[in-house]
Amino acid sequence: MNIFNKVTLQNLKKNRTRTLVTIIGVILSTAMITAVATFAISLQQYMIKGSAQKYGDWHVEFLAADLNFAKQQARNKAVLKTTSFADIGYSKLDGGKNPNKPYLFVAGFDQTTFDTLPIKLLSGRLPKNGHEVVIPAHVAANGGVKYSIGETLSLSLGERVSGNKQLNQHDPYENPRKKQETLRETRQKSYKIVGICERPGFEEKMAPGYTLLTIADQAEKRGRLSVFVTLKNPRKARSYANSIAKNHSYTLNDDVLRFMGASDDRVFNLLLYSIGAILVALIMLGSVFLIYNSFTISLNERMRQFGILASVGATPKQLRNSVLFEGFCIGAVGIPVGLFVGIGSIKIVIALVAKNFNNILYADIPLVLSLSIPVLIVAAVISLITIMISAYIPARKAANTPVMESIRQSNEVKVSAHEIKLTKFSEGLLGLEGMLALKNFKRNKKRYRTIILSLALSVVLFVSARAFGNNLQQSAKQMVVDSDYDIILTSSEMKESEMFHLYDKLQNVTGITESSYQAIASYTSPIKTSDFSPRYRQSENDLTMEQTTRAVDVQFIEDKEYLKFIKEQNFLPVKEYTGDGSKLIAVAKKRIEQEKGKSELIDLFAKDSMELSIIPEIDGKPAPSQQKTVSVKFADTYPLDTLPRQPAAKQPYVFMLIAPYAMKAKFSPAGIEQTMGLTFLSKQPARSTATIRKIIEQEGVTASYDLYNLHEIFEQNRNTIFVVNIFSYVFVAMISLIAIANVFNTISTNIQLRRRELAMLRSVGMTDREFNKMMMIECAFYGSRSLLWGVPIAGIISWLIYKGMTKGGAEIAFQFPWSSILISILGVFLIVVITMLYAVNKIKKENIIDALRDDLT
Repeated sequence: MNIFNKVTLQNLKKNRTRTLVTIIGVILSTAMITAVATFAISLQQYMIKGSAQKYGDWHVEFLAADLNFAKQQARNKAVLKTTSFADIGYSKLDGGKNPNKPYLFVAGFDQTTFDTLPIKLLSGRLPKNGHEVVIPAHVAANGGVKYSIGETLSLSLGERVSGNKQLNQHDPYENPRKKQETLRETRQKSYKIVGICERPGFEEKMAPGYTLLTIADQAEKRGRLSVFVTLKNPRKARSYANSIAKNHSYTLNDDVLRFMGASDDRVFNLLLYSIGAILVALIMLGSVFLIYNSFTISLNERMRQFGILASVGATPKQLRNSVLFEGFCIGAVGIPVGLFVGIGSIKIVIALVAKNFNNILYADIPLVLSLSIPVLIVAAVISLITIMISAYIPARKAANTPVMESIRQSNEVKVSAHEIKLTKFSEGLLGLEGMLALKNFKRNKKRYRTIILSLALSVVLFVSARAFGNNLQQSAKQMVVDSDYDIILTSSEMKESEMFHLYDKLQNVTGITESSYQAIASYTSPIKTSDFSPRYRQSENDLTMEQTTRAVDVQFIEDKEYLKFIKEQNFLPVKEYTGDGSKLIAVAKKRIEQEKGKSELIDLFAKDSMELSIIPEIDGKPAPSQQKTVSVKFADTYPLDTLPRQPAAKQPYVFMLIAPYAMKAKFSPAGIEQTMGLTFLSKQPARSTATIRKIIEQEGVTASYDLYNLHEIFEQNRNTIFVVNIFSYVFVAMISLIAIANVFNTISTNIQLRRRELAMLRSVGMTDREFNKMMMIECAFYGSRSLLWGVPIAGIISWLIYKGMTKGGAEIAFQFPWSSILISILGVFLIVVITMLYAVNKIKKENIIDALRDDLT
């Protein structure tokens, strides 16, 4: 070890407090970088496993292949494993309602195929032979054709042909009017339905056939195949497919590859890497400033030492390397500890949020800590680069400083006597102590600029981190919507008698505490534009005609709920709203956007009551012959949440009439578009939903229906908020620790460098009270100057974060960070005062003579 390195180590040991604070800063910086990187890897692995469970762990699918091609892929060195299924054929879907999906497609699996291509059964079981089949639920939901377990399907199977080309699932259905696509039937085959599953993940949305699953026989396995390939290096999926495919069409499993950063989804790839990069950049910014300040202060203290060394022949390169060696020593201690702290801290965070993550995304895939040696090495290298950058800048400056200037330290004070004169008002207001503090502040602006910049950066980092976290929380909370129900069963096809038969059974399910029923029917209403409110007319651009039409829904609710609502709204007398010819209650509102992301509900109509003509929609079209005239009274809200029904066209307003269920027959002509629903509150929503689903199956319901567990959806939203809160608070806490360490290191070391100056003041008779007053005034200078810079910059950055998130699609309102700024103001003065008191008390304990002789030692 050369003499320069020995001197450096002695200097580190001599200034243990500053060395310890710098090491803590390195530990915090490394820990945060490690935590961000490790969590990113853990989350990436979680998403990869979850998407593989849902869509399959394959990377490339080759369509219309043969057995030889499948064997070639299995022998390829780049391939980890392969699987395939037989393309048994297509059959027409009789009664199908989706014009782009007119076929049933039969796929022949074997056991390895079921392992690679996950199939989620909703009911029944998987097929055991080539005469059994599982059908997807979206045949009913999307295709409008209902099949039941136990039913036998007799299919005329064949091939899709367009000209001389044989088509497959990758080729969308060709409209016969545009191109000639035909189904060439080749054989008949019967299958017994043994199960119903979710849409297979490998079936593309544009695929022309609903995929039915059976077991392929030996002859079918020798025919056309769909081959699924899992590669050893998923990032080469596209290049591999391009080189191998030749005449075969192929598709990539982008749902899995995108989480590996191997898809062509540039927006997702940018999001995947940019968030981590932004977090690391913020951490590096705070860390560089902390460590840079530490080395700058260290060099200020060692400047005379460097001058002496340079005077006896030390070169600038040797002096520069001495400082870099100091950085390397600090890194050698701080980086390994930081890696362990980062891994340990993120392990604790993952343990806290793992359950909530499972409730949000994949219930069967646990979020666990995933370590990557390359990622840890990168984190260590980034931390080392941070240290080297922080050390190199002041080292280069120190090495290039003239020898005599370094020995005399004449560059510290470059202010003329004229420039430090104070006004009589300042002297009278601040007193002798304040005058000394202010003159000292002006004499050495360079030294105090470091403190002010440290404090300002701390304010900016803290306010920005909290603004980012608050915006995330605001965005997450928008997903939480209160509801009157936990469970909803809806159907537009089920007969009313069948629905009420189910209702009698379902309201007695274990856990159900309250139940109700309702129906919603679709109408249109011709309205005079003069009846609209001025604000509504102003918000619309198409109200130039004397009359226009608006869509209106009629909600029929249980009679007792309707009566309860009338009394709550104080609509008297009650007789006016019950019985034949009575008034109906109406809600007519429109939400208009205002400045700063806020919105307001306005009334559609000018009057609080009026007569309306309503026309029912039958088979998707208005039926004027069934027109009715009703008298309505407008309310500000409706009694019960409406059913989660998808309207034919979204309306930018709410226009709904509420009527008792007893009046439904009067307003429901044959063929009217309506949705019926049963709603339930439950102490155990998940258990009650499972029981309800079982009862519906036992009753043999054939009409299509939807069953919603709203409690589960709300729980997912609450879990999302919890996860966002955890990461927001942890991020703010870690940034705050770096900021506090930065301020403590800067102020305490600066006070230590002034020990001779402060000892001289005490030696000429300055009392402890006067001394403390002078230091408190300095604290006020530090705090006010730093806040003067930090608060405006923090406000601007908070606004930029808001603009960036809104451009990214977040629907949030800008909230000026008043609370964060208030906390930062109090925090700045508190940290400055505590640090100052700590450093000053340490100096007071020293002998005045020893401190005055500091230059001679």
